[in-house]
Amino acid sequence: MRLKLLIVAFGLIFTAQAQEMLTYQEYMIWVREYHPVARQADVTLRFGDQELLAARGGFDPVAFMDINAKRFRDTDYYDRRTAGVTVPTWGGVELKAIGEQNRGVFLNPEYRTPESGLLALGASVNIGQGLFIDRRRAALRQAQIYRDATRAERELILNDLYLDATDIYWQWAADYNNLEVLREGLRLAEMRFEMVRESFIQGDFPAIDTVEAYTQVMDRQYRFQQAEINFFQSTQMVNTFLWDANEDPAELAAGVFPENVLDPVVFDYNVSSLREYVASHPELQLTDFDIATLEVERRFRAEMLKPVLKVDYNFLTTSINELPETSSFFVNDYKWGLTIATPLFLRRERGNLGFTKARLDYKNYQRDLKFVQLRNKLENEIFNFETVEQQLVTFTNNVTGLQRLLDGEMMRFEIGESSLFLVNAREVSLFQAQQTLNDLAAKRKTAYAKMLNAAGLGFDPQ
Repeated sequence: MRLKLLIVAFGLIFTAQAQEMLTYQEYMIWVREYHPVARQADVTLRFGDQELLAARGGFDPVAFMDINAKRFRDTDYYDRRTAGVTVPTWGGVELKAIGEQNRGVFLNPEYRTPESGLLALGASVNIGQGLFIDRRRAALRQAQIYRDATRAERELILNDLYLDATDIYWQWAADYNNLEVLREGLRLAEMRFEMVRESFIQGDFPAIDTVEAYTQVMDRQYRFQQAEINFFQSTQMVNTFLWDANEDPAELAAGVFPENVLDPVVFDYNVSSLREYVASHPELQLTDFDIATLEVERRFRAEMLKPVLKVDYNFLTTSINELPETSSFFVNDYKWGLTIATPLFLRRERGNLGFTKARLDYKNYQRDLKFVQLRNKLENEIFNFETVEQQLVTFTNNVTGLQRLLDGEMMRFEIGESSLFLVNAREVSLFQAQQTLNDLAAKRKTAYAKMLNAAGLGFDPQ
């Protein structure tokens, strides 16, 4: 499909006098592949991936080394060397492996180690604040939610782009059909003027009929020129949606034209399904992701109400091959610590938790309102689409009736029972009705796209 698209795009852009149709399907695939907004939508996924990568960095092992030495007047006061690795885990336990090698005349006895150094292997565990969730785990979970949110945001951006592109394409198609209608009207007026003028020369028609025929030519020429302006403007709007693989703006060749806006189309949709889809609209998904992010924040803020209760244990050895038995962990060669702390009033913690809860309530109310708005918008678009369909059927019958009236008037004119004025009036009514029909057909196809967009759906390139 992409190869076909490239071939078609090359021909439509660079063939100077091409008479080539750009179908709606080809146009939309072109927009999806190369439009800057479509590429921006794809970039949003990278935002989520990189945010998640950064959050996962909170669980990266950290290697460190610290060297402090002092020598003064030929005396080694101290030489302290510490190196190790800490490994954070999802369960909130931080594993540690630390090696020390310290010496010196004035070294604090607390830091003395064997000549070969001392190895400490252990862990730090939060059994109070941070047991179930901490800032590191909260950040990772929020990054995962954000990554999912970028997918919904991408879908929302693409759906809006598809709707705008669809609206422009079918307006272009309607303007092209209107141009052809007025081109035919101008041709008929010019032919009739030549016929009337010839009849006047032969004495069959009065001079006033030539004036009547000529004014019709001028009027239709003006309307045709206006249609040319409209078609040129809509073509330029279509060009704004066309870009090439090198990210440069593309332009259609002069002879490229759209599908016939009156071609029959099967609209495959189910109203009940659309009403179900709106419950998972990308806008609602984004709000749900905001709520999920705030829920993670609420859990973290609630965790901050607990006192800090941290246990740190390390067993000591001079060699990795001399690990103690499990039963001797608290008998010899170990160091451990216990940290307990808590604010007396918890005003900051309670304030942060209350603020997060208020934001959560606010976002839930916003979500409820957004759902009602999207549901009502969908109902409006469904009604609008179905109404336009009925209007199209009605006006199709109207055009058929006007064509019959024109045919009858032409027969009467040919046998001398009608006038040029009545023929022109019938013809003008028919041409105006055909233009209205073209506009209605374009409006119906755009209304279908709006209905899908309101349900949270977009263009399917398949």
